Amino acid sequence: MTLDPVVLFFLLGLFAALARSELKLPPALYETLSVFLLLAIGLKGGVALAKTGSPQVLLQVLLVILLGTLLTLLAFGILRWRLNRADAAATAAHYGSVSVVTFAVAASFLARQGIEAEPQLTLFLAVMEMPALVVGVLLARLGDGQQLRWGQLAHEVFLGKSMVLLLGGLVIGWLAGPTGIVSLSPLYVDLFKPVLSLFLLEMGLLTAAKLGGLRRQGGFVVLFGLLVPLGFACIGLGSAYAMGLSAAGGLLLATLCASSSYIAAPAAMRIAVPEANPALSLAASLGVTFPFNLLFGIPLYWMLTQWLYA
Repeated sequence: MTLDPVVLFFLLGLFAALARSELKLPPALYETLSVFLLLAIGLKGGVALAKTGSPQVLLQVLLVILLGTLLTLLAFGILRWRLNRADAAATAAHYGSVSVVTFAVAASFLARQGIEAEPQLTLFLAVMEMPALVVGVLLARLGDGQQLRWGQLAHEVFLGKSMVLLLGGLVIGWLAGPTGIVSLSPLYVDLFKPVLSLFLLEMGLLTAAKLGGLRRQGGFVVLFGLLVPLGFACIGLGSAYAMGLSAAGGLLLATLCASSSYIAAPAAMRIAVPEANPALSLAASLGVTFPFNLLFGIPLYWMLTQWLYA
């Protein structure tokens, strides 16, 4: 099976950085691409939701919130074997949360095969950010006697850039519907994969920069970043099957559970748990789990999905 071209762009960035090439993308372009991807994913989910509107979706959203909470607690329990409370809680929040780009690559993987998933998966993507961040902060603060700045945390979680763009795009797509969104399709639909390829080129460059943190932390972080996503993917896949989602929906939920945040979680943890070491969380999330999911995880999760649904 050939690699998706967008994954090859990630490998190009990774190789360029490791080879000490002068290749760099302007910071402003990186911000623009991330805004585009978040809006495009939200719009697509909103348009699809406008076609359905099943009350079953609300129950599924509640189950997904519980799933995000469970994954954060499981990650914290594993990390506490070797890490202090603050680092374990902050890293657990990254792994209970989700990666928008990994989700986009999994959706692209399905699109290449002409398969569509349920529209509410985009809604799951948005709501799984929140419980992990809140639980991560609570775990870090449990028993340390420090006062928690709930206002700042709530603002970062609910009004952070990624959440506003995802939910905003979802609402716009839902209100506009399939007909109203046609005029925007040349930008947000036709150009989605080209923009994603540029974003992954930058992510390859950034991933290489985070690999140095792994050498300082030892093999525990590497094993955690490789093995935990596999276990979490199985939990997500089983949950999708129990909720009655299709095989495509099962792959996307498994991918969400296996992914880890490197946008919303670092920003929230920097404010709420300043004593945690951000290099540790990002080295595991961006240096190990992100490339593993792109190169090996998504095809493996699809094989597991086909086996389960068969």
